[in-house]
Amino acid sequence: MSGKDKRFPLPLSSVVDKPSGRSQAQPSRPMAPRVATPQTATQNAALSLSRSSAPVIDAVQGRSVLRAAASNPVQIVRPEPMVSDAVRAAMVARVAKQGVKDAKVLAAMSAVPRHLFVEQGLSGQAYVDASLPIGHHQTISQPYIVARMIEVMRANANGGALNKVLEIGTGCGYQAAVLSLVAKEVYSIERIKPLHELAKSNLRPLRIANIRLQYGDGMLGLPQVAPFDGIILAAAGMEVPQALLDQLSIGGRLVAPVGAQRQVLQLIERVSKFEWTNTTLEDCHFVPLRPGVV
Repeated sequence: MSGKDKRFPLPLSSVVDKPSGRSQAQPSRPMAPRVATPQTATQNAALSLSRSSAPVIDAVQGRSVLRAAASNPVQIVRPEPMVSDAVRAAMVARVAKQGVKDAKVLAAMSAVPRHLFVEQGLSGQAYVDASLPIGHHQTISQPYIVARMIEVMRANANGGALNKVLEIGTGCGYQAAVLSLVAKEVYSIERIKPLHELAKSNLRPLRIANIRLQYGDGMLGLPQVAPFDGIILAAAGMEVPQALLDQLSIGGRLVAPVGAQRQVLQLIERVSKFEWTNTTLEDCHFVPLRPGVV
């Protein structure tokens, strides 16, 4: 029996916890866990794999895009005709037209197959610039806002270098996949257990090695692996929790929606041990930020 789990993404415990000494038998072909959600993204991935003659490819322009995107390339399967490379390229072009200029962010958006992260019945809408339901009253954020938040987080004093990033609100795992192409390490927390399991199922076929998923209260962050060069919140509170501000490295950037009925996107930069600056960017709309786990 093997004591190492070869599945991706890696759990947070593989980084911060000591081995328990117990080993688990691993099947030769790990099966994605059954979760109580209507999403079928993993089935989409399997279907795409079965139809593809070249299963590990670039999503848009061959291998050069993934090499430009990051040193940790994500393995992409060719999508079905209804969600072709051209459709994803058109989505990225719209995002760029809306004002996102960061070439590395646009390359990452080009490389990640968004249709594999939504219910199969919605895959035809995966590349429109809109949020889509993923169950449990949660959504996958619209492509523009994903790209915009990551671009803002990358525009730091270190020339865009992101060694360690924290995402609050994993959802279906799409934004974490995009982040994996612009940061060396991505930690993502989800408070809704079925969505945490869904994200693991969605990300596993892509075999992204630099993502760690955690089931827990995102408002508490992950102090055991802080500080973070960047933090992104995928849910809106009336204010950003102090625990998250404390886990931001000096010079790091936190991007979050703030507000109730009217929400605005805010950039918070940590300039010293006890000082942060706050900049309001634009209007936005997100699901509410909540404490605890369910």
